[in-house]
Amino acid sequence: MRRAIVPLALVSLSTMVACGPADDDHVADGQVRIASGSPEEAAVLALVNDLAVDEPLLDDEVGLDSRAAGNIIAHRDGADATPGTSDDDLFDHIVELDDVSYVGASALDKLLAYALAHGYGQSEAPSAAELDYVTLALANDVAVSEAILDDEVGLDSRAAAAIVEYRAGLDGVEGTADDRTFMRLADLDAISYVGDSALGKMRDYAVGHGYLETVPSFVSEAIFSPQPYYQSHNVAVADLIDAAVSTLDIAMYSFSDEGIYDALEAAVQRGVSVRFIFETASEDRKKTGSSLASSRSARLEAMGIDVRWVNKIMHHKFMIVDGARTSLEAAKTGTLVTGSGNWSFGAASKYDENTLFLEGQETLNLLYQQEFNHLWDHSRDFVFDSSLVSPAAIAIADGDIPADASSRAVFTSENFNVSGDTFSVVSGNNHVANAMVAAIDAATDSIWIASGHLRSRPVAEALIAKKQAMPGIDIRVYLDGQEYISSWFHAQQQADLDVCLADAGTSLSKQRQCLDKGFLFGYEVGQAGIDVRYKYYAFRWDYSYADQMHNKLMLIDGDELWTGSYNLSDNAEHNTFENLAVLRGLPYANLIADYQARFEALWDTNRDGSYDDLMNEVATASVIPIVFTPMALSWTEVTDLKDAIV
Repeated sequence: MRRAIVPLALVSLSTMVACGPADDDHVADGQVRIASGSPEEAAVLALVNDLAVDEPLLDDEVGLDSRAAGNIIAHRDGADATPGTSDDDLFDHIVELDDVSYVGASALDKLLAYALAHGYGQSEAPSAAELDYVTLALANDVAVSEAILDDEVGLDSRAAAAIVEYRAGLDGVEGTADDRTFMRLADLDAISYVGDSALGKMRDYAVGHGYLETVPSFVSEAIFSPQPYYQSHNVAVADLIDAAVSTLDIAMYSFSDEGIYDALEAAVQRGVSVRFIFETASEDRKKTGSSLASSRSARLEAMGIDVRWVNKIMHHKFMIVDGARTSLEAAKTGTLVTGSGNWSFGAASKYDENTLFLEGQETLNLLYQQEFNHLWDHSRDFVFDSSLVSPAAIAIADGDIPADASSRAVFTSENFNVSGDTFSVVSGNNHVANAMVAAIDAATDSIWIASGHLRSRPVAEALIAKKQAMPGIDIRVYLDGQEYISSWFHAQQQADLDVCLADAGTSLSKQRQCLDKGFLFGYEVGQAGIDVRYKYYAFRWDYSYADQMHNKLMLIDGDELWTGSYNLSDNAEHNTFENLAVLRGLPYANLIADYQARFEALWDTNRDGSYDDLMNEVATASVIPIVFTPMALSWTEVTDLKDAIV
């Protein structure tokens, strides 16, 4: 919880201070709304009575009229004009301060805002990070108009106009899809006519007007693979399970980590209720005898964990710890883990992955809990320990989930009808792809994608269209090496598609089947002028030795992150259960910056001369490697390498 910090707002108590002279600081309503005896009064008096506070500070930093600043110091320091001497006349009441010439409502507002921002109130002073956050929150608030920034915050009118212009995006209209967000203080400082003085005024105004209450209370962080095992997401997941108190709900494609097995067993033994939807169970159920008993699913059930499976591919990789299974209130404190990484050694220490940890993010906790409950309610039991009783869960309606402009999620389960324990795809639905296309269409500055695959026609066509419409936009696509195809292969797949469409005739359903077939778009997207690189590590791809680029993430305009389990493919859209968390704006500024830094590192993977060294080795050595150090290579670089090897 945020500590209680009294906002500038304005208590209506019986004892209010009357205004000073009419020429003192734009008095608006005839009253200064700071009550005698209130925390606001204490904060303001503590500031003006602080002997370290001098006239320049009140004038330049607090932003008072120079006459008000001088009069306050003259009153406080007494006839000898020296602070800390016997004739000092400290302020005892807000009325006494208000009686000072040129001190009125506006001056008192500024004094209170500065006092709260600098720890003069009864509460702990805000941290530097909190002060930066509220400054940016004020700048991003569309309710804070140019007039407010100019007249109330006290910015130069040109600074106020420039801030609003930046915020409004390319179309110049606030509240539309292309709006920009100030994500870092440096972004705001870069605006014309915004400098230290303007930032200080915005900071103090924000503190005084309650923006500290907008500082996120949730915790977000990511672990990027590959890592040494002891620093991996698997260890972090096991630690979370060890800390679980009441419930664990897990939806997982692949799981083999022994540390997590041990943590789950210990959790059950101390009374934690665990539900597990496991893709592997769909195959384990077919086993018998000792083969069944030694299966991964049976091992979980033997621990006391109820295991289930669904009739489509369960490709999620998420866990909810102490979430809203039995209480909506628990969503405010529960922890969500989601991302691209399975719970395996390869995902921890070999592949490029990302795993997101969110503690106390109410909206996302409820969205993922609702998704889990939906799948669980229509799942099929893995029968090994028939004595296990399915734990009860409350229903979560859409109306139970608070709207959050910075957080949402999309799920491919929206593409399926359900009857009993059977899911069936709804022809033509592309819920996740359509959401991604909308984000691509709205981008104004950059689109960065890291994905194991690019086999989604809607996404590929949206990228191409965006590049054609905005040639200067920074679009980068980083794919796994298995997505590389030659120009000949592309021509062949296009010819096959043309034949399929011709055979489909006028049948829309058959045409859709043709268009939905696996089509590798990396080459076509690159030919459209988009920067495409491949994580390339082997002359011929094979799962057994592949150091896969297994991320599934998209970054839009530096202020929006999409991440989860969703591959960019028709198979992911229509045959599997997938998720993408969508995180936007200032509450996730640090997290998004981490993802940006990670993407840039991936984009330049071993582009340090390794390619030239390999090409030289291929040209001169008698024995050449067909598996080699991973590198981020363009289509042309991969083609030249393959030609050199052949």
